Amino acid sequence: MNAAPPREASSVTTAVLEEIQRRVLWLATLMVHHANNVRKDSGGAKVGGHQASSASVVTLMTYLFFEFLRRGDRISVKPHAAPVLHAVHYLLGRLDAAYLTTLRQHHGLQAYPSRTKDPDPVDFSTGSMGLGSVAPNYAALVERFVHGRFGVGGRRRYVSLVGDGELDEGSIWETIAEPALAGLDNVIWVVDLNRQSLDRVVPGIRVRQLEAMFRDNGWQVIEAKYGRRLEEAFAMPGGDSLRRWIDDMSNEEYQFLLRAPASSVRAAFPGAFLDRWDDAGLPVLIADLGGHDLEVLRRAFRSAEAASGPAVIFAYTIKGWGLPIAGDPLNHQALLSGDQIAELRGRLGIAPGEDWAAFPPDSPAGRLCAERGRALAAAPSARRAPPEVPQDLGRTYTGASSTQQSFGLVLTVLARERPSVAERIVTVSPDVAISTNLGGWINRVGVWSAEESSDPFTTLGPRLITWRRTPRGQHIELGISEGNLLMALGQLGLAAELIGEPLLPIGTVYDPFVARALDAFAYGLYSGARFVLVGTPSGVTLASEGGAHQSVISPSIGVALPGVVYWEPCFAQELEWILLESLRALHRAEHPESAYLRLTTARVDQSLFPAGDRAELRARVLSGAYRLVDRSGEPGYSAGENAVEIWATGVVVPEALRASDDLRHDGIYASVVNCVSPDLVYRRWQSSARRGIGDGPGTLPARGRTPVVSVIDGHPSALSWVGSMLGVRAWPLGVTRYGESGTRADLYRDHGIDAASIRRAAQAALADRP
Repeated sequence: MNAAPPREASSVTTAVLEEIQRRVLWLATLMVHHANNVRKDSGGAKVGGHQASSASVVTLMTYLFFEFLRRGDRISVKPHAAPVLHAVHYLLGRLDAAYLTTLRQHHGLQAYPSRTKDPDPVDFSTGSMGLGSVAPNYAALVERFVHGRFGVGGRRRYVSLVGDGELDEGSIWETIAEPALAGLDNVIWVVDLNRQSLDRVVPGIRVRQLEAMFRDNGWQVIEAKYGRRLEEAFAMPGGDSLRRWIDDMSNEEYQFLLRAPASSVRAAFPGAFLDRWDDAGLPVLIADLGGHDLEVLRRAFRSAEAASGPAVIFAYTIKGWGLPIAGDPLNHQALLSGDQIAELRGRLGIAPGEDWAAFPPDSPAGRLCAERGRALAAAPSARRAPPEVPQDLGRTYTGASSTQQSFGLVLTVLARERPSVAERIVTVSPDVAISTNLGGWINRVGVWSAEESSDPFTTLGPRLITWRRTPRGQHIELGISEGNLLMALGQLGLAAELIGEPLLPIGTVYDPFVARALDAFAYGLYSGARFVLVGTPSGVTLASEGGAHQSVISPSIGVALPGVVYWEPCFAQELEWILLESLRALHRAEHPESAYLRLTTARVDQSLFPAGDRAELRARVLSGAYRLVDRSGEPGYSAGENAVEIWATGVVVPEALRASDDLRHDGIYASVVNCVSPDLVYRRWQSSARRGIGDGPGTLPARGRTPVVSVIDGHPSALSWVGSMLGVRAWPLGVTRYGESGTRADLYRDHGIDAASIRRAAQAALADRP
């Protein structure tokens, strides 16, 4: 039988869309080719890019941007499809043609879609697998929260285009199973099911398992599996045998057939049904998948829109579709040769000298591109101004209290005394709200839920916390997933940009598990999100809980992570000023920043905090470090002979003060610096070093040859640089191994961060001086 004739387009629009998808395929492929073979700025190194991964989603992206999406909809695009996204934006008039030759170039188009670094519109940064793909779910949650709180926010649709290999990431399934995200009927995922990962064909027929996992978590599963050619073949007498054959074969078998000659396909099929197609038509039939058929995609997306909850479309595609490397198991990093590019140019009908051309404005494709560009253009921004967060609540803290306890107190005071600020605060917790001291806040503001419900346990008598759920609640309780917490915080921290409503998001997490969420933490910051993360309780100070709950490296994370200021206060007054300043910084006009606060349950005598002018003290605290004890003016003090400086952070400050008093009895003058933000002091030093000034940390200049002992309930590297900054020798103390259960005194002694250990280190520092 002769090859089936070309399919007639069902409408003019379909014909135009097919013309546009051919141009998108060409531009995306050419961008990668130009970056690797034409541009001469890589020093001979491979620039990279993903022609095959881009090609598999060309039809999907064409349909989404040139027909399905509406103004305000948000879309996450799989990282390896960045060239396709840029090609689409160029045709829509959202990207200047000059950028098309700058893929992976400095200040050019990024390797993977970036909200903050690409010149064209990107809704969600992608590149860290499994994060950008789930971000739309949390953005949809934020929109629903804002709508419940403030009555604004439309019915945007949130679309995520995910590679099937990306479904290996655990963050995908943590999100799919998150109870707080259930019922979001404006979330649509599209799985680019090309059956290939980075290095191989995915073994077996895993899609059945994946579909079941989505269904079991309340998602509607839709397949765009076969194109209309195959659907027509299945409807023929005997066609059911062809469907069963393809349905039952493994991914490896199907991928082989895509590359095999027609004779091999016939030999593999049990029967004579395929003899109806000639050698030219049979490969076209076998490769006819739903992810490359616009009519099939239309049906699938109509079903997804009608779903009562989140929906996922499994769109079967071919990696490298339309290219000579289509279906090759090793095509992930493959690049077309110059001859293959020339052949593709002719096959796609690109005229000589028109390599980078868009469509003529008066052509059907040109008119559709212009029309869609206008339809998708962002509406004029109507962003509400953020609230004016106070600098000081005017409170005085007495007795003994912990920073974690003070954190809950500051929130409840804000809710009572500054309602215009408090109404913008939203707290989030991965099932640790009460144990991170949010109970009082939750009792006042309620728990957010799309549906109203009361706490039935209140009928049994008074309770410490009431779990009252309401669409106007201001606390979001997630399941036990720190990754989900940071993904939610990230999208809450973008609410002003995405929805126009500024929020003040605060998340709480057990500090040892900040590391578990580090990938999502960095993702939110890289995307430009601004939020406050409170890690509490922290360190081996959480003594009886044992090593699994005692954080070690989190201070170093705070120092090293860009876009966030790490704070570790000791006193309640410091905590108040720091939290307020952190909230103010979220929407600061110049250089807004997130904050990470490391808190503790250890009670500290508040009388140790210095007295004095509040404004001056606040400035000293917010500078990052200040002298809590200064012995330089005492009789007998000699900077090069009998003096040391103790730099202490957080809960071990009282240990440093005790050591200072003990050393004074030994004739050693130990000044104590309370370093409430190692991060800020380190930044200031590095900024000075880069300028070639090398003048130390500004308000705390070095004092001659005075050695330094630093101490922190965390890895000593977080403060080990202080000596270099001051140009003196340093003895850093901290936690360098996993802890265990015990008393606080036991663990401080074992890890060498107690007053006695600080005292010994100071004595050794002086004994070792030149």
